[in-house]
Amino acid sequence: MERNTVSVGSQDDWNKNELISDPGLKTRVEARNGLEQFRAAMDMVDAATASGKFNLTPEIVLEINRLATQDLRKDAGKFRQYDVSITNTVHQLPTFAEVPALVAEMCDYVNAHWNMSAIHLAAYLIWRVNWIHPFGDGNGRSARMLSYTVLCIRLGFRLPGSPTIAQQIVNNKKPYYEALREADDPWKEGRVDVKGMEELLEGLLAEQLLSVYRAAGQKNN
Repeated sequence: MERNTVSVGSQDDWNKNELISDPGLKTRVEARNGLEQFRAAMDMVDAATASGKFNLTPEIVLEINRLATQDLRKDAGKFRQYDVSITNTVHQLPTFAEVPALVAEMCDYVNAHWNMSAIHLAAYLIWRVNWIHPFGDGNGRSARMLSYTVLCIRLGFRLPGSPTIAQQIVNNKKPYYEALREADDPWKEGRVDVKGMEELLEGLLAEQLLSVYRAAGQKNN
């Protein structure tokens, strides 16, 4: 069952930040933002691999969200300033006052564990951003793009193939939500255990790379 975000304070806290109410226009802007977000993320990958240096910061996390929600939200690229909850899960989201420190802690974890596998770091980020839910909107899009960006940087190159891991998740979110829930339980005991998400990402990565192999074997008519 899909997770849905609802405000636990006044609905006005969420509504007042909306810039577009027309569903069709909103869909078009989201699609445009998705393309711009992907291009900017890949530019970040190129810059990091060229310099051989990368340090995940809250500013990068904020920028990823800004790109996803620009022209859609007044609070694009800003941490939420109200409390929210997620339906269809027992996970209780942190208060908005806790968000900045939790995002900084998340970044510190990635930087301190950079020697771990690229899949682990990607799985941790996609779960942790969803767990914190730092934004008023675009948390899933931000989590998936941040995860994919760090995966590429950790590997040292842009990953070839299509559909990408993020696109595959959007096409079938059920395993994604199940993997998020699996990671929530160990964290109640203070343990980071994202094995389920790692397995999911491994399979999706294999499918993305397999698309390159399939394309290589195709003949032009």
